[in-house]
Amino acid sequence: MMKKGNQKISLVLATPEDVNQYLAIEKSVVGPKTYSGITGEDEAKEELKNNQVYFIKKDGKIAGTVQYEMKGQSHAYLSGLVICPRFQGQGIGREASKRILQKLKNMKRIDLVTHPRNTRALMLYLSLGFAIESWKDNYYGDGEPRLLLSYCRV
Repeated sequence: MMKKGNQKISLVLATPEDVNQYLAIEKSVVGPKTYSGITGEDEAKEELKNNQVYFIKKDGKIAGTVQYEMKGQSHAYLSGLVICPRFQGQGIGREASKRILQKLKNMKRIDLVTHPRNTRALMLYLSLGFAIESWKDNYYGDGEPRLLLSYCRV
């Protein structure tokens, strides 16, 4: 458990049986070109199978998800952070990100991609120690660019 003020935040590992809850959270933020979310059940099942997906809970309610994929023994890819609209702006994404970075403390490299106009996400990741590494045009095949950010430990 983590506290931010009077908030209690916990991370609970999702299972394949949680596919409908996971998909509902993804769909709650799909729409803007700045986030390429998961909208299909098969894609959601693949995410749950290939990633460590955690539900972020605040006071017992699901506030979002955070997930990563292991790319090697010393490399992890943060593949998603979604905070449900009604929980945004409360510091939950920051706390969940810090918790995941702590889980991945033995990784020499952690990377992620975000849309260059996703200012809130970009500012969050930069404040946590990530650095912009490169610009990727049409990264997800949706015609939109993404920034590759990395967090490296020496």
